[in-house]
Amino acid sequence: MSRLHLFDLDGTLLYGTSSPVEISRQLGLEAEAVALDQAISTGLIEPPEYAARVRELWAELTEAHVAAAFEGAPWLARIRDVWEEIRENGDYCAVISLSPSFFVERLTTWGAHAAYGSRFPAVPFTEPVDPAGVLSAAAKVLIADRLCEEFGVSRADCVAYGDSSSDKDLFGTVPVSVAVNADSHLSGLATHAYTGRDLWDAYELVRHAR
Repeated sequence: MSRLHLFDLDGTLLYGTSSPVEISRQLGLEAEAVALDQAISTGLIEPPEYAARVRELWAELTEAHVAAAFEGAPWLARIRDVWEEIRENGDYCAVISLSPSFFVERLTTWGAHAAYGSRFPAVPFTEPVDPAGVLSAAAKVLIADRLCEEFGVSRADCVAYGDSSSDKDLFGTVPVSVAVNADSHLSGLATHAYTGRDLWDAYELVRHAR
């Protein structure tokens, strides 16, 4: 039976940062984005408000900024190696993130079978963010279920990788999970925990787990 590996993006595949912070860095607005990340992580704001405020912050955003943020971000090492082996084994890998889809979806070029993020308007922005398209922790589970159906696997065949409260719901529904550079709240829910900057080492913990 094939397995489905589900990866979070911010703080998981990206080390110590989020894609909105990396995008905002290109605009000289890193501090503002960090403040928004802290607000959502502590529950002061919900994902729809976060998305709306980030969109306001990015009034001058262009595709060149997004590309530069993606290329310059502090990714964990060997992401593509992990996804290549997953594919070679006949398994599947997907990214599910609350971050903007226009950033998350770029990871399909690295070997992810699928990549889902919150739906944002096209860059440069001429429209507001539709709150209905903004993902949440619960939405990650719904997307995972859709991917299971698409790939012909079940929740019992899934492995989840994450770092924060947005991953709690998903960790609670799959049998194998890896807390990657995570806080203690999530580490306590995971079957495995990894601290470091190499995705292969995190993957190695569950490479043969069932």
